[in-house]
Amino acid sequence: MAPFTYSRLSYLLRTSVNNASVLRTGTETHHGPAAACLQLVRCQRSADTKTLQERQKQQMARGLPKQKPIAGVKQVVVVASGKGGVGKSTTAVNLALGLMANDPSKSVGLLDADVYGPSIPKLMNLKGNPELSDNNLMIPLTNYGVPCMSMGFLVEDVAPIVWRGLMVMSAIEKMLRQVDWGSLDYLVVDMPPGTGDVQLSITQNVPIAGAVIVSTPQDIALLDARRGAEMFKKVHVPVLGLVQNMSVFRCPNCDHQTHIFGSEGARQLADTLGVGLLGDVPLHLNIRETSDRGQPVVVSSPHSPEAEAYRKVASAVVQRLQEVHP
Repeated sequence: MAPFTYSRLSYLLRTSVNNASVLRTGTETHHGPAAACLQLVRCQRSADTKTLQERQKQQMARGLPKQKPIAGVKQVVVVASGKGGVGKSTTAVNLALGLMANDPSKSVGLLDADVYGPSIPKLMNLKGNPELSDNNLMIPLTNYGVPCMSMGFLVEDVAPIVWRGLMVMSAIEKMLRQVDWGSLDYLVVDMPPGTGDVQLSITQNVPIAGAVIVSTPQDIALLDARRGAEMFKKVHVPVLGLVQNMSVFRCPNCDHQTHIFGSEGARQLADTLGVGLLGDVPLHLNIRETSDRGQPVVVSSPHSPEAEAYRKVASAVVQRLQEVHP
């Protein structure tokens, strides 16, 4: 099986974007007297004004694109935040591993939707290009029993991805639809920060079972977390709850606790939004060190309080999914 490389994906995306541009603009070459063509267009515009208005009404009535499930995936859970730097990717990785740790019979996949800043390859200690199956689908790279797909598998570690929005949307579509995920109970999606095109594209095209919002207790982070939660509500995605990350600093030497970023901020926001608090995750050296080594704390230190915090979050997510989708 041949490896699926960045250059091949880039070629496919550029081709699809160019085709989409032609379809969108309707550009084609007309032969004949220019004046006659111009007069014909003017007459048609004048005569068909009502028809065009009716078409616009019909297009608006169509609403959002029809959602299509991902083949083999039962439930999609997105992990999002309003801004970067709040530990969203670390939470997504340990959530996926926590779901499996709580119930080994469940199969869990991990999709890195942060095209510009992929973190999953580092966090899951994975390198290399995905192979292609006989059906020309990308085969995810797997570690700790979790199949993973990320743009980081297709580029060098320090290579920038300089793409416009249409190519990013096309890349997300390919990582969702053209991957051999097998049979999964849960697909955890590590979303990019913010409330932009990627978030809208995924939520409008894929049935999302629920969204997990990650935030620190800091006021500035909570402002953006609220924007993220409100976005999911607008596109009718259930907000399963908030994870209060870095809730308290626990000294590894004396075990003294300090609320560096404030306390109970995410809990108060959850109450304001009418959703639950899924759990608190401490700011601990063990989480940072294990993440940097590509050995997430849930699998490398399964009996630590930090791993227990992530398993509690995973348990709360499953409970909320059962409540939302009985």
